[in-house]
Amino acid sequence: MRVVFMGTPEFSVPVLEALVDAGHEIAAVYCQPPRPAGRGKKESPTPVHRRASELGLPVRHPVSLKEPEAQREFAALQADVAVVVAYGLILPQAVLDMPTYGCLNIHASLLPRWRGAAPIHRAIMAGDAETGICIMQMEAGLDTGPVLLRQATAIGAEETTGQLHDRLSRMGAELITDALARLDDLVPDGQPEAGVTYAAKIDKSEAAVDWTRPATEVDRLIRGLSPFPGAWTEIGGQRIKLLASRLVAGEGQPGMVLDDVLTVACGTGAVQLLRLQRAGRGAQDAAEFLRGMPLPQGTGLLKG
Repeated sequence: MRVVFMGTPEFSVPVLEALVDAGHEIAAVYCQPPRPAGRGKKESPTPVHRRASELGLPVRHPVSLKEPEAQREFAALQADVAVVVAYGLILPQAVLDMPTYGCLNIHASLLPRWRGAAPIHRAIMAGDAETGICIMQMEAGLDTGPVLLRQATAIGAEETTGQLHDRLSRMGAELITDALARLDDLVPDGQPEAGVTYAAKIDKSEAAVDWTRPATEVDRLIRGLSPFPGAWTEIGGQRIKLLASRLVAGEGQPGMVLDDVLTVACGTGAVQLLRLQRAGRGAQDAAEFLRGMPLPQGTGLLKG
């Protein structure tokens, strides 16, 4: 098929690669414009932009698709279908209607649960047992379109957003190639009104750990916000990111270190911290972290 690909972050890259490997003709790749990054604030292309350039594909990064000229350029591509995954721009109805088969979105949740910007984070933070990928026919509403294909997957007990992100990206790549291979035979399934939830964009104000909360909530917060923006706590006046954890047995004053392997008491129960990061340093496993910042049992009170 003649495909317009629309995506921006690392999550979208395996999908683009899968479409190329499947033999589809990529008419153009749309992504967000380069943004200033790093200490020098030099403009840096997005992950999709970089990969598309490596593959020799034409790249476009308009700031909006609402302008008539941008829409004329899109229409001139005469695409059979547009594949959209974490693109970051709203597609006007005129653009949605241009490809022969419309625009298909790869969404990282089991719709109608977790429509919106941060479905992977929210699924872990809410303690969902499973999530998945939906191939959705796009319409004007926010992730409201009918679903063509869906695939579920269990969320691991110690899985972080970063780990789940990578798994779902690969699943999305496989599912969209399957969808395109049998597009004429797929029957759109309208989303029910029951079970709709919205995955609001993560706000950094959510990231501070409240050790008086139950251990299940603390563990979900740590895993759900890893690697970005990273749940954090203060240790000896320093802000420390907490990047991996597990639920363990234990009890004590909330925030107190209970042993020599970084088990920390919560409001009820305890979590073991597995990976941490000090400001200006790389992430470290707990044992390595403790060699640089010892926290003796019973005396290391963590304050969120």
